Amino acid sequence: MSVLTRDEAQTRAQFLDVERYTIALDLTTGEETFDSVTAIRFTARAAGDTFVEVKPATLRSISLDGHPLDPALLDGNRYPLTGLTAGPHELHIDAAMHYSRTGEGMHRFTDPTDGETYLYTQLFMEDVQRVFAAFDQPDLKSVFAIDVTAPEGWTVLGNGVAEHTGQGHWTIAPTPLISTYLVAIAAGPWHSVTTEHAGLPFGIHCRRSLAPYLDADADEILDITRACYDRYHEKFDEPYPFDSYDQAFVPEFNAGAMENPGLVTFRDEFVYRSAVTDTERQTRAMVIAHEMAHMWFGDLVTLTWWDDIWLNESFAEYMGYQTLTEATRFTDTWVDFGVARKGWGYDADQRPSTHPVAPDPDAVPDTASALLNFDGISYAKGASALRQLVAWLGEKDFLAGINAHFARHRFANATLADFIDNLASATDRDVHAWAEQWLRTTGIDTLTAETGTPEPAAAPSAPNGNGNGQSWSLTVTRDGSRPHRITVGAYDHALGTQAGPGHLALRDRFEIDVPGDGTPTIRPGRRPALVVLNDGDLTYAKVRLDTASWDTVLTGLSGIPDALTRAVLWNTARDMVRDGELDPATYLATARTHLPHESDLALVQGVLSFAAGQIAARYVAPENRPGALAILTDLCRDLIRRTEDGSNPGLRLIAVRHFIDAATQPDTLRTWLDEDTVHGGPELDPELRWRILTRLAVLGATDETTIAAALEADPSATGREGAARCRAALPTPEAKAAAWDALFTDDTLSNYLFTATAQGFWQPGQEELTGDYVPRFYPEATALAARRGPAIAEAAGRHAFPAYAVDAESLATGTRALEDPALIPALRRKLVDQLDDLRRALAVRTSADR
Repeated sequence: MSVLTRDEAQTRAQFLDVERYTIALDLTTGEETFDSVTAIRFTARAAGDTFVEVKPATLRSISLDGHPLDPALLDGNRYPLTGLTAGPHELHIDAAMHYSRTGEGMHRFTDPTDGETYLYTQLFMEDVQRVFAAFDQPDLKSVFAIDVTAPEGWTVLGNGVAEHTGQGHWTIAPTPLISTYLVAIAAGPWHSVTTEHAGLPFGIHCRRSLAPYLDADADEILDITRACYDRYHEKFDEPYPFDSYDQAFVPEFNAGAMENPGLVTFRDEFVYRSAVTDTERQTRAMVIAHEMAHMWFGDLVTLTWWDDIWLNESFAEYMGYQTLTEATRFTDTWVDFGVARKGWGYDADQRPSTHPVAPDPDAVPDTASALLNFDGISYAKGASALRQLVAWLGEKDFLAGINAHFARHRFANATLADFIDNLASATDRDVHAWAEQWLRTTGIDTLTAETGTPEPAAAPSAPNGNGNGQSWSLTVTRDGSRPHRITVGAYDHALGTQAGPGHLALRDRFEIDVPGDGTPTIRPGRRPALVVLNDGDLTYAKVRLDTASWDTVLTGLSGIPDALTRAVLWNTARDMVRDGELDPATYLATARTHLPHESDLALVQGVLSFAAGQIAARYVAPENRPGALAILTDLCRDLIRRTEDGSNPGLRLIAVRHFIDAATQPDTLRTWLDEDTVHGGPELDPELRWRILTRLAVLGATDETTIAAALEADPSATGREGAARCRAALPTPEAKAAAWDALFTDDTLSNYLFTATAQGFWQPGQEELTGDYVPRFYPEATALAARRGPAIAEAAGRHAFPAYAVDAESLATGTRALEDPALIPALRRKLVDQLDDLRRALAVRTSADR
């Protein structure tokens, strides 16, 4: 299959105007294919040649201006249109198209709970060609009018209001001008909750088997939706540009959500079958806010080419967190961003695959390369850069520039240059220079604090001195190239408090520019116990504290009053471990000391996830892993004891989950499973049962009979995934061989079942059992990716990679595999990243052993 190049897209955009697509989809033709009939009205600006994209199972017929063309001329996914005359044309294509089981194109899913079937589209980047023929590039916007024939009893959803005209036939209101990748259809016997807001129909939809769980949260979901909608209308001058707002929670969705105009699709794990924490509810709310922001930035105004994907994602990421903070009960969203999202950006920015937030267009020459930039840089780093920009510009000027951007490019396309020009029109600041320094560069700056006592001659005359010799100095050095506007927090030990290991009180917060004029900042009073750079987390940089401050952190971290400050410091500790500057054992000891006193759930979850998923699983040597797990189970047991009064169910749930995952003995887990409850609560729900059973499988303390019985009790989609994960985790040669065959030979696993099986296969502590599979992974994953495409390639690289084989031989084997020319770009990128993480884990182990 040919990928579209940027040069080809530019040539075609100059040659064509596409006025309208009229599409008829018949979803009643069987379980393998559906019928797709498309009429495209377009105008050639001059005589010449071009092509249209389509990936059919069967191309039955094609005609241009009423003249039949030869279907055999289809070359891969391109049909050539030669000898076009200047002026209007109409192209008709009749094809049978394959359903997908990988979350690409028209995905088909049959719910094992009740046998009902659901279909939905995911047409991002270049997958519209899997559903209907198109001139498939973002800057050839058009009107889309779609008719759908579906089985009786189904509901069809689309970008506009859908009308059922009888006998399974649905007509969807034509769209305004949108890009091909934003067209969306969802069809099936959906359970729906509908309402109206601001004169528009709003709806939320899920599978029937999830109906009770959606109903339980419908008020919360719709309240968040309404609050975000209203807040965006306070921020943006342009009104919401579409005729309805549906949110469909769909099965086996590869991303978190997709911003289809008027029909946002979400992974249906956001319909909670089991207990969740308030932080997880906040995450769902943030995704709702993120996707709604895209209705303006991404849908109303769309990128011209994929090099500017960061504009879509960074803006929506920033707006999602900020708007949630302003408009809902979730007022501490930036803590979660700091501890959960920012590390994603920091990690991506230190790998060989790093790229600027706004890459040079030549670095994104085709759609295959563009797909690789959906990472922590385009989301988390880009949002961090925008947050720093707002701090520098002021929100008023930022929003004025954004609104100018919307007004000038509504229902059209725009570039980074357009965006920066529109921001510049609203301020006297040099936004172009800021963009060059922040958006066109790679890597992370490191800001290091040095504190001291100023020279006696300098202190009395300093503007912030108090004239009696009681003053202190701060010098901030920068390893990097970006300007930063940061807040510095100065903290003192507070006396007479009972808040954990030692309470700290804020003495002073002040702003500085980095780099400054080269002179130290002088502040009044004695030197603080703790000086925190980037207090408030408004910039994107690593932070290193002075020695005395770091000693205060180790003893007093949980006594710092502000959760966002604590997030900055936990991120500093995380960075130091990853960079070999802090022993992993010290991080674990710090977590053991301070998490029992931590009140912010996002911080507890983030710290435990890093401690378990990286330190215990990868950064400590195998002989030290039992000790690391013992610290984690002891910590979680402490948290469980502290929450027995029911005062903090979210904290208790986090502790129970991590206790299960870290358990090295099966007795407590078996008791909980047999009694169907944790002593003192919570009662076990499906998520906790499968989590316990997975851990018992890893420990060799369960068997196929028990797993099969659990699946019979919970035959849902998540039950199937849980069973697949458990079976792959069993520590027997037979179980590993069966799982490997399912992953790399069978090719029938859906994307979610593939992921679940891969997650179960590799387990810390099973290295002897899985060692022979390490060298097999690379050639077999390469062949799999070539057969099944980018979505499965990404899943294989993320979840089926031998991440726990932390040794020089494994690293060398993987490095050699990168030389294979058969690697498709999606898999190559994942392997580059995974091998760099493996290299880092090996380096951390080495430094810890010194």
